[in-house]
Amino acid sequence: MSEFSGKRVLITGGTSGIGLALADAFRAVDARVAVCARSDDALREFSSARPDALAIKADVTDTAAQARMLDQIGDAFGGLDILVNNAGGLVERDFVAAPPGPAALEDEFALNFVAPIQLTAAALALYGPLSAIIFVTSGFALVSPKRAPTYGAAKAGLHGFAEGLRRQFDGSATQVLEVLPPTVDTPATTHSAARKVAPEAVAAATLEALRRKRPLALMGATRALPMMLRIAPSFTGRIAGRS
Repeated sequence: MSEFSGKRVLITGGTSGIGLALADAFRAVDARVAVCARSDDALREFSSARPDALAIKADVTDTAAQARMLDQIGDAFGGLDILVNNAGGLVERDFVAAPPGPAALEDEFALNFVAPIQLTAAALALYGPLSAIIFVTSGFALVSPKRAPTYGAAKAGLHGFAEGLRRQFDGSATQVLEVLPPTVDTPATTHSAARKVAPEAVAAATLEALRRKRPLALMGATRALPMMLRIAPSFTGRIAGRS
């Protein structure tokens, strides 16, 4: 029997990319999986191919939608063991050529930074301590990219929140895991010439880090990033941040 057998897992943004790979990885080890997304078509496609999983339409930036989603999971599963905060999106912004307006910035930070913290708080308030709380951030949490400084800022903030939350749960049964993928091969990165890892590789590294009770899941180019930032911070920042 897998250590994940019967575990009740919620994955935000779970119908594509890393989220979908995580959903399939948890299903493969007999976990009970719920995903959420905003797209009706994506949810229908997910449910058609994976009728054993629960697919919920929810905008994670809406606190009322968060509450309804958590209630649906309670009705279906009777509780929650693992929360995976995966939903997010990279927006390229050039503050020199075209500074963004306040509404665009508010929407971006609501999705990439505020929503994962709000959902974590709501899940803990409703269900108490979980087995694991997972944050999918990015290597850009450690080195902010030139082409998307607000994405880097949001992920850096989430990285800091995960660190502090881990300290609060130190000595308890709750594992706080941060996943820091490099560029991942998804439809959103088809234009990028950067070396990419498969979403399945991110999912495999995540489950391995959970099994080993590690604080971080690193893969591909991010595996050496923390060490390189200690050894040669300026050089590493120039190389990693120019993408």
